[in-house]
Order: sequence, then structure tokens, then C-alpha cells
Amino acid sequence: MSVVERKQHIEADHPQLSIQRQCDLTGLPRSSYYRESHGGQESRKNLEIMRLIDEEYTGHPFYGSCQMRNYLHRKGYNINRKRVKRLMRKMGLQSVAPKPSTSKSHPEHKVYPYLLRGIDVSHANHVWCSDLTYIRLTGGFVYLTAVMDWYSRYVLSWEISVFMGSDFCVSVLERALRCHGKPDIFNTDQGSQYTSSDFTGTLKDHDIKISMDGKERAMDKP
Repeated sequence: MSVVERKQHIEADHPQLSIQRQCDLTGLPRSSYYRESHGGQESRKNLEIMRLIDEEYTGHPFYGSCQMRNYLHRKGYNINRKRVKRLMRKMGLQSVAPKPSTSKSHPEHKVYPYLLRGIDVSHANHVWCSDLTYIRLTGGFVYLTAVMDWYSRYVLSWEISVFMGSDFCVSVLERALRCHGKPDIFNTDQGSQYTSSDFTGTLKDHDIKISMDGKERAMDKP
């Protein structure tokens, strides 16, 4: 297979395989791909930078233009973020990391009032809370949710998932209830996972008061 034929098999915006991996599978040197694809449009220096971006993205697919710029600075390239962003867009590379907020509300879900203002949390099982975040990994990211007793700060249950749905939040809640009894009040933010009927319905089934605060983190003391 010729270089031109191999190049035709490369998809810059492939959803799963980076340009580097596709080049490896087809036996096409990355330098040839960039030269053939962008030789008439990008300078030699930009092609060199694109090669470095591609290699780094393979190991850190959650890197955005800011982190990639910092990486290039460490490699000795004085390049601004705007230029990195343009080159990444041209290469079809985009960070796979989720947006910073994992607490987006759902317009059709009921939001409950905050019940903890002025309350002295004085004993275990008085107030429980839950929060959701994500953990970056070499090959992407996973979501982590946990249920914690507000008084003791003891983590009652936790679970990791590759999906940010309500199912694993409910699973963690049910495990905490099975193993540790139940609280008087359960506090969360107003994320759609916590306002879902599955999650609030589980709390109601156990006669637990529901408290929500969309402004502060659920694990911060009032």
C-alpha cells in the first residue's frame, strides 16, 4: 500500500483512535501524514508542534488547549494558547474530560429547600450528604460519588462509574441505608442525579427529609 493510500485511511476526527494510533496501524510514519496533509498550509515548526501535540494527546486525552500549551512550554516551545487551540482543532483533537461542573440541574425536576441553616448537627445519622465528582485517569476519566455522615465525616459508601447518571448515585445511597441505618435529613446539591425521581423517591420511601443547596458543596458544613 502506497503512502497516499495509507494516508487516505487516516481519519483526523476518528472518535476512538488518535492520528498516532492510526498511523501505527497502517504503517504510515506520522511525519509523512503531517507533511502530506498540511505541508502546503503549515510551517515546518507548526508541523513539529502538531507532532508533539499528537504524541502527548495519546497519553493524556483529557488535555485541553491550556494544558497542552503548558506541556509545550515545558518542551521549550514559546507558544500561546490560541495557536495551540487552532492546531488541535485542525488535527481533530478535543479534550475528553467533562466540563468542570457535575451539578447541572434538570428543569423538570423538583428542587427541595435547604434545611440545614442554623441546625446544630450533633450526632451520627442526624444528617447525611452526597456529592459527585470526576477523577482523571491516563486514558480518560471516571465519576465518583459518595455518601457521608455529616457529623462523623465517615464515608458510608462510595462507587465509581463511567457514566454520570442517577443509577450509581441511587446504588450508593441504598448501600449506605442497608449498612448504616438512615439519617433524619439527607443533603445534596441540585444536580440532576439528586433531583431525579429515583433518588428522591428512595429518600421518601425511607421517610428521610430532603435538603438541597445548589450554591455550596454538599460536604461543606453549614
